[in-house]
Amino acid sequence: MRLELTKRGDYAVRAMVALASAPPGTLLSVPRMADEMGIPVRFLPQVMGDLGRAGLVTAVTGRAGGYRLARPASEVTLLDVVEAVEGDSRRRTCILRGVPCGIDGTTCAVHDPFFAAQDAMIDRLSSADLASIAHARSALLGD
Repeated sequence: MRLELTKRGDYAVRAMVALASAPPGTLLSVPRMADEMGIPVRFLPQVMGDLGRAGLVTAVTGRAGGYRLARPASEVTLLDVVEAVEGDSRRRTCILRGVPCGIDGTTCAVHDPFFAAQDAMIDRLSSADLASIAHARSALLGD
């Protein structure tokens, strides 16, 4: 089993880490974030739009414009970022039956382990804040 983000989710996480790594309030342009984080510049504005609609970033237009975090990095989790671009992370379809789980009042034989794993993943993503991730990235890069 593999846990993978879509390209959109991947780019959103990278962009948010770039913003969290910048000094608070700093505006980063799309080209700068794209260059720094290896994101295709043509795709990033769409991702930033999703993040803005979710209230995670604010945009400043104009020649000296760009994006910044809408709230402190310590208050933004990886789950917030992923769900902003990919939607709700919770699986609602039964693994074995392919219909909404519990719709008939019963659950399938694999319900408990799969939903426990899902809950653990969601719990872990919701406890990983951007400030901690930016700090770990800085330590890895020797900044």
